Amino acid sequence: MKVSVIIPTYNRATLVTRAIRSVLDQEEPADEIIVIDDGSTDETSQVLKTFGDAIRLVRRKNGGVSAARNSGIAEARYPWIAFLDSDDVWHPRKLALQKAFHQENPSLRWSHTNEAWIRNGKSVKQRAHHAKVKGAAFYEMLDFCKIAPSTVMLHETVFKEAGMFDETLPVCEDYDLWLRILRRYPVGLVEAVLTTKYAGHPQLSFSSYILDRYRVEALLKHLPDKCVEAEIAKKIAVLEKGAKKHRNRETEAFCTALRERLRLQV
Repeated sequence: MKVSVIIPTYNRATLVTRAIRSVLDQEEPADEIIVIDDGSTDETSQVLKTFGDAIRLVRRKNGGVSAARNSGIAEARYPWIAFLDSDDVWHPRKLALQKAFHQENPSLRWSHTNEAWIRNGKSVKQRAHHAKVKGAAFYEMLDFCKIAPSTVMLHETVFKEAGMFDETLPVCEDYDLWLRILRRYPVGLVEAVLTTKYAGHPQLSFSSYILDRYRVEALLKHLPDKCVEAEIAKKIAVLEKGAKKHRNRETEAFCTALRERLRLQV
């Protein structure tokens, strides 16, 4: 079972080394590590050179994380693909346990793991509604994304049916793809905490209510479906409230047009 690891990075010179080393330190090594430098303008390029042949470095014009991940998928030499964001890290047994999980469950095309959260150097306790999903979990994940990219391992065949990351979405691109995959394939869950997700450093910033704008964009791909329509209506209500508070006319217009299109009640 051969695995290609894909690490997209943009201006993360101070963090990407930690991510790459967490892959190099795996008890069971990856078959290749593909790092996509998405047009960095800091010292990322120089930092990546220090790894030499330990990684396959792909440099591209800045196009966002979805385009970077898609480039990595296209470059991958092996059928199993694992993602790692350049500000996160894997625990030493991550690959070994996830590969063993798939060998024991050969019918599953993809899986994810539990994770720890660190924000500004402090551990963050996860609430009950953050519990990871497994199985036929499409409807369980309509509310928000419960699968982190850095925990995912999947077989290349899922992209043939579900498609790739949507490069038009500035955020929620993972939520969008996972929903499309969940429509077709159940997801496996490795219960162990095998990934640490970091926050508190500079990241792409969107108001929390605006995230629902892009979740709605993802959900529209799954109509007609009464449960999906109900979720869209709920998110539009949140969007409208936030848009009025922040005097965001563009978002208000988006909500109005969508209500008319879907004939949703105010």
